[in-house]
Amino acid sequence: MKKVLILEDEENIRSFVVINLQRAGYVTVEAGTGMEALDKLKENPDIDVAVLDIMLPDIDGFEVCRRIRATNKRMGIIMLTARTQEMDKVTGLMTGADDYVTKPFSPAELTARLDALVRRVRGDSVAVSELLSQGPFILNTRNRTLEKYGERIRLTQVEYSIVKLFMQNPGRALSREEILASVWGREYEGELKIVDVNIRRLRIKLEDNPNIPTYITTVWGFGYKWGS
Repeated sequence: MKKVLILEDEENIRSFVVINLQRAGYVTVEAGTGMEALDKLKENPDIDVAVLDIMLPDIDGFEVCRRIRATNKRMGIIMLTARTQEMDKVTGLMTGADDYVTKPFSPAELTARLDALVRRVRGDSVAVSELLSQGPFILNTRNRTLEKYGERIRLTQVEYSIVKLFMQNPGRALSREEILASVWGREYEGELKIVDVNIRRLRIKLEDNPNIPTYITTVWGFGYKWGS
């Protein structure tokens, strides 16, 4: 069973999304305000993914995202917005969202993004335990955790997937396109900037000095690599 929260204050849009996701096999939970969404999440701890509108009548979608991430790093989050400003997309990702979809969108696009995110959240591809150890970091692929000097670093599922990709390819330069295809899937039709924003977010969590990164370094004009 795939369970999704739809937070959208416009009832006609919410109903349209809900109908199409139910046809795709999702169990849907609806909310029209940010506070209602937070209450519904408490009542439904088995929700896999939340789709959050940004413009709401009470608290905005960014704040809802922040509050979710304060207690739940595993849940998938997609921001839903009618605005196309770059800062809105970056802000959504920096507050902990995994992806964003801009209105108007097709039901097939949203369903594909949700399906890919649910697969990552559930870790369907993880079959056996593997410890990846490099420098001060230990990544456990069974329980999907990362430690630095023995202390747990809380990662979202997207962040975990990026770190795993890096630690499986130490010293190798990975292009933005390669990271995008590996983490978000080859069918993903979003923009490359989602890679850069997630790298920025990871550096804040992993680096001793995010302004002078030593673990995730930039390969100018190409992408990133793990190590200098």
